[in-house]
Amino acid sequence: MPNNFLVLDLETQKSFKEVGKANLEKLKISVAGVYDYLTDQYTCHEEKEVMKFEKRLREADLVIGFNIRRFDMPVLAPYLFSSVDTIPVLDLLDDVEKARGHRASLDSLAGPTLKQHKSGNGADALILFKEGRLDELKRYCLEDVRLTKEIFEYGCREGKVLFTSNWDYKTYEIPVQWKEAAAQASQKNHAPEPSFPTSLF
Repeated sequence: MPNNFLVLDLETQKSFKEVGKANLEKLKISVAGVYDYLTDQYTCHEEKEVMKFEKRLREADLVIGFNIRRFDMPVLAPYLFSSVDTIPVLDLLDDVEKARGHRASLDSLAGPTLKQHKSGNGADALILFKEGRLDELKRYCLEDVRLTKEIFEYGCREGKVLFTSNWDYKTYEIPVQWKEAAAQASQKNHAPEPSFPTSLF
């Protein structure tokens, strides 16, 4: 049975320069790219479609992303009826930060781990949105989703990922326990409901 997981990546309409770094909710979603393990499909939702996506988001055992806790979820929050804090999340960036003591980019993992690189950056995505080139923007977003998915799967398979630092340009192995985290999320959401203690009756 396929895992009930999603891989999520958002692109925004505005930049931090326009709204300030403390106002993530004002960045506004341009598109939300998703890979769904249940259907084995990639989909991309425009801003007007995001609220319809909430039901599937709430059903997932785990939502996987890169910097998802501090970026994607706060940006997504204004579009949802209930708190994003109740959504089970696996943020791939967390393990890199713990191991190296600083943040990293998706490309700094994709390059050494997958021998692949991003097709652009966040600034490119903003230009595509402002110029109304939504088909290109969706392709860019879903490419990031695919890279995130494949890094996650590599980490589950190998128990590590590779990271090239922009500080010293060396490549490091980062130990990860994503397979265990994913299994725990599945078990937690499918645990049997506790029965009433008979001592109460």
